Amino acid sequence: MHAVAELNVTNLVDLAFTLLIIFMIATPLIQQEQTIPVNLPVESKSQQQKPDKDTKFESITILADGTYNLSGRVLSRTKLAGEFARYASEAKPPVFRIRMDAKATAQQFITVMDELKKANLTRITFDTQTEG
Repeated sequence: MHAVAELNVTNLVDLAFTLLIIFMIATPLIQQEQTIPVNLPVESKSQQQKPDKDTKFESITILADGTYNLSGRVLSRTKLAGEFARYASEAKPPVFRIRMDAKATAQQFITVMDELKKANLTRITFDTQTEG
């Protein structure tokens, strides 16, 4: 009588392919905002607070050419206001991450802040790069 020397790896292969598919779908979504080339303003290094686990974030990128990018979509000022109104109607509005090119104007920044204020969206954070 001989012992069975085979190992059934079918389930492990299925698991590996499932994980591969999940990572292939998730990776572009995670790096989506990183694909918009922005020269972020510089700040000194400081201790940062960690957000809650259930906090939802939306990214607003202000580019130097005067365009606004909300979560990967290029929008005009009027469409930006409409999108903010939609977010304001949610039960728990997201935290808005403002990514501003260092060459963008103060007026572009004020425009975004004004539209956020009109929609009563007050939970914001700013993306910067640290010096060093």
